[in-house]
Amino acid sequence: MPTVLRLGPYRFFFYSNENGEPAHIHIQREKMLAKFWLKPIALASSTRFPPKELRKLEQLVVENKETFLEAWNGYFSS
Repeated sequence: MPTVLRLGPYRFFFYSNENGEPAHIHIQREKMLAKFWLKPIALASSTRFPPKELRKLEQLVVENKETFLEAWNGYFSS
C-alpha cells in the first residue's frame, strides 16, 4: 500500500490492488479512515471521522489532487 503523502497526523495512501477502481485516495489517522474519489473530488466512504474533520480532509485532497493523481497514474501505469 503505497503512502503518497503525510500531513500532520494524516497518511494519504492507496492499495496496490485497486487499479480496477477510479482514481482515489485513502486517508488514515489512528483508527479513522476515509476514501475520496479524485475525479471529481467526492467523499466515497468514511469510518469514525467527524463531519468537521471530513471537511478539512476534503480541502487537503483539493490542495493535493495533482500529487495524488500523479502517484496513482505513475503506480498503475507501470
